[in-house]
Amino acid sequence: MMKGVSIFETSDELNREVVNLVDFLLESRPVVNISLSGGSTPKALFDYWAKVKQEPGYWKRICLFWGDERCVPPDHEMSNYGMTKTHLLDEIPIPAENVFRIMGENDPEKEAARYAHLIEQKTPSFDLILLGLGDDGHTVSIFPSSIKLWNDPHICVVNSHPDSGMKRITITGKVVNAANYVAFLVTGSNKAIKVREIVLQRRNCFNKYPAAKVHPASGNLLWLLDKDAASLL
Repeated sequence: MMKGVSIFETSDELNREVVNLVDFLLESRPVVNISLSGGSTPKALFDYWAKVKQEPGYWKRICLFWGDERCVPPDHEMSNYGMTKTHLLDEIPIPAENVFRIMGENDPEKEAARYAHLIEQKTPSFDLILLGLGDDGHTVSIFPSSIKLWNDPHICVVNSHPDSGMKRITITGKVVNAANYVAFLVTGSNKAIKVREIVLQRRNCFNKYPAAKVHPASGNLLWLLDKDAASLL
């Protein structure tokens, strides 16, 4: 199947590749467990996904989780779940029991433990984890300043944004690297420098950027880039 770096002219082409990957996974599994990310790139994916996939039978076979969440209520403008609800969940016939959100309004430590237990119960490893890439090289909610959390033995931990101090709940590196497929979705020229560093010089920044530590044991790591994000490759 798809591996390595793929560069797309348009966001719709990139989004189509993600949907094709999900179709591929559905060919060999009764249910596909997917961990979603937040941000502007997934927003475009969710709009596209809802437009091209409306069959109830399709969504009955997909379970959605999140890789990280800000510690805010689901209707807060910064909620990853809230964004997904607006752009995807409200537009598709997915059963409510197939959606497993991180409850950002709960006590962070208790919620990290609850969500870790839920992941443990529902899926030994994700079929697909979608990741974003921060301008600073972070992914999920593990930042360069908290890179040690990548190797935390827990499934989920609480972390704080280095600038705002806002608390977040995030999966750890062991969850990411246990997934069958991991796909970075990266768009925009502001990401080009970090894409070049991590894709071409990963060993040099392995201990610098959490995103450089993404290395699934399956070997199935995809970089899905628009032409702006890939402009320095």
